[in-house]
Amino acid sequence: MRTESLRHLLLHDLPAADGTFSDISQVAQLLQEHDSMVSEKVGGAEGTKLDDDFRDLERKVDVTSKAVAEVISKTSEYLQPNPASRAKLSMLNTMSKIRGQVKNPGYPQAEGLLGECMAKYGRELGEDTNFGGALVDVGESMKRLAEVKDSLDIDVKQNFIDPLQGLCDKDLREIQHHLKKLEGRRLDYDYKKKRQGKIPDEEIRQALEKFHESKDVAETSMYNLLETDIEQVSQLSALVDSQLQYHRQAVQVLEELSDKLRERMNEAQSRPRREYTPKPKPIIDFEDNRHSNGGYPTTMAPPPSRNPAPPEQPSCKALYDFEPENEGELGFHEGDVITLTNQIDEN
Repeated sequence: MRTESLRHLLLHDLPAADGTFSDISQVAQLLQEHDSMVSEKVGGAEGTKLDDDFRDLERKVDVTSKAVAEVISKTSEYLQPNPASRAKLSMLNTMSKIRGQVKNPGYPQAEGLLGECMAKYGRELGEDTNFGGALVDVGESMKRLAEVKDSLDIDVKQNFIDPLQGLCDKDLREIQHHLKKLEGRRLDYDYKKKRQGKIPDEEIRQALEKFHESKDVAETSMYNLLETDIEQVSQLSALVDSQLQYHRQAVQVLEELSDKLRERMNEAQSRPRREYTPKPKPIIDFEDNRHSNGGYPTTMAPPPSRNPAPPEQPSCKALYDFEPENEGELGFHEGDVITLTNQIDEN
């Protein structure tokens, strides 16, 4: 692209005089910077180089900025995995702020949804049943886990996400502003240096001083950020502490639940098993008269008799003990039931 065309586009895009660029010198400086940029990008002109230490600081700050931004995003996904629920919650929180509502809706924790499901069907089935009662126990514990997870969300946001977001919004943004200003002054200095002889030396000297001034400010801000990175370590420590607290509370809830379920199983095993007794089946008496609607009357079959079945052969019960004295005699004891096979005489 030719310089004339670039100047035309830049002037066309500049804001009106309510404005941003009320001084024509600002417009001229902007054009000079873009001329230098075009010369470097298109013409391959050599620009003023920054030292290796500065470049190393710039690289580390750039990595820090990317790391913080992505860690914030991934931490939010870790705490609230469902993207649809996250988007809905964000919208509801925005609406709550607009309406001036103090209490914002919470994220629907998976543990809470599972707990509601279990408790609902456990009560429908009946808490007096083994399965129904156990469902209620587990469901209520899952809802407690959801409350613990809510506490984790709050702690991590306050002690980890918010400080990192503050780092992005303040320190890293200021550094980016300083670097952008430095780049502009570097391009301005290169433009004037390239036109040495056409531009007064004093103007070139002032451009160089401004370049060094911006470099010092940017370098100092980057150095201070990297030297105080122990603050980010303390924020990571806060994240781990919040997770430890969450897992301790979760273990306590689950241990209590495990004891309760074990006690329920022991009670069920100690109770005698109830035998199922089927109801007597109705029988149809075809001998009775039919009803007027053509149906047959039914009668209930009598319950089966619990008395022992009578013996098939005659028998008698011994009233006393008898020791046989002669061959062919039968010995017995009092209470023995003796089956009679045949009758020898009338006695």
